[in-house]
Parts: sequence; structure tokens; C-alpha cells
Amino acid sequence: MATQFAVRGEFIQLDQLLKATGLADSGGAAHAAVEAGVVKVDGRVETRKRAKLRPGQRVECGGECVELIADEVG
Repeated sequence: MATQFAVRGEFIQLDQLLKATGLADSGGAAHAAVEAGVVKVDGRVETRKRAKLRPGQRVECGGECVELIADEVG
């Protein structure tokens, strides 16, 4: 079962998402996870720490899965 995360605005950067969802304790930990190749976006390993993620995408890290959805507020 994936956790849903509402994206405010057009996108969220990968490192910010990892911190916001608790998949990484800090920005440094988020960067390290991406560099280690353990973060996947839509099933593919993502190597860009600041990749722009949009609603409809899926992020996997450490056995956890996050689905991005549009923030309906606003």
C-alpha cells in the first residue's frame, strides 16, 4: 500500500519529498540515498537529487512507496 502525498503547486523536488515524507531524516540523508541508487521514480532509479516530481508519479525508497497527488486546496 502506498502513502499519498499532496503536491502543492506544480512540482516538488525529490530531496524535499524524501524529507517531507520521512523517508530521509535530512537533506544530506536524502542526497546520500539518491547517490546510493536506492530511490526509484516510476520504477526507475533516479540519480537527480532535485528531480522535479509531479502529481501522478510514484517514488520508492527503502521498501516504502509514495504516490504523488495534486493538492486540491487553492
